[in-house]
Amino acid sequence: MQQKRFQRRKFCRFCADKVSFIDYKDLKTLKSYMTERGKILSRKMTGTCSDHQRELTVAIKRARTIALLPFMER
Repeated sequence: MQQKRFQRRKFCRFCADKVSFIDYKDLKTLKSYMTERGKILSRKMTGTCSDHQRELTVAIKRARTIALLPFMER
């Protein structure tokens, strides 16, 4: 007999905080949505909504372009 585990529903942190836009200069927030190797985490992993995931991806890519974040860690 298997026990069913209660799993918390993931929610969009940006929707909950009512963020108007995601700033590419906010490195602390952006780093929490990346792996140690520098990959962007998916929506399934983080729980962000599709609109904010797209905005988050653009912000991370902008930060990478101007060398605020690394493209890849070795």
